[in-house]
Amino acid sequence: QELRPKSLDIRQEELGDMVEKEMASTSEAIEDAVRRIEEMMSQARSESSGVKLEVNERILNSCTDLMKAIRLLVMTSTNLQKEIVESGRGAATTQEFYAKNSRWTEGLISASKAVGWGATQLVESADRVVLHTGKYEELIVCSHEIAASTAQLVAASKVKAEKSSKNLVKLQECSRNVNEMAANVVASTKSGQEQIEEKDTMDFSGMSLIKLKKEEMETQVKVLELEKRLESERVRLGELRKQHYGLAGACDPAEDGEAKPAPAPRRGILKKPPLAQKP
Repeated sequence: QELRPKSLDIRQEELGDMVEKEMASTSEAIEDAVRRIEEMMSQARSESSGVKLEVNERILNSCTDLMKAIRLLVMTSTNLQKEIVESGRGAATTQEFYAKNSRWTEGLISASKAVGWGATQLVESADRVVLHTGKYEELIVCSHEIAASTAQLVAASKVKAEKSSKNLVKLQECSRNVNEMAANVVASTKSGQEQIEEKDTMDFSGMSLIKLKKEEMETQVKVLELEKRLESERVRLGELRKQHYGLAGACDPAEDGEAKPAPAPRRGILKKPPLAQKP
């Protein structure tokens, strides 16, 4: 009993309460994330237009779908968790079951925290992207983190669940759905980033004459630099080919006075090898 690992700040008899509290906290975090995304959507519609509005709507819609998938995942995980406790505790209380399986319980708490944290981070990243103060890469990383924490939650739940459990099957389906929605967030983020960068690069409206002239000169400099680099690479390619041909010629046995190897016979006229003579 003394050698068993204990939580740093939670006594084992409190683990049961912590599980329920953490799952409820995760659900609240996801509900809050959905509300914040809806607020961002209305703000984006009032403050942006054209390509930027289209990109923002696409990204926020994919984030909303992901949050809905996570919400269903947490609900299913909670149902499976109750099923595990009811089938495994026997005559013991719920608190005693969690205390007896403290390491599994702590893993469940950790996984639930990770899911809630990932949802919060995703919303904050989406908010910064919509306001043009964040990076698109943040959204992509958050989506990967959510997929990883979802896998952690499923693995923690699966350890003690019955293989025939309907809630386990449903939880695995929810996990696949979360992964699919996370992939959609990544796809919409990448395509939106390409659209915005392309528009920003080619949008010259609102520039003054002096600014246009400066941009033109800077672009001419870049063109000359690229042309010079291209010419240099072409020269390098030519020298590499010369060296290649030179080495290939030096390896030719005919130039050293040696006999060339006989060419390989054609496949159609292969002859049967002679039989070995008896000694």
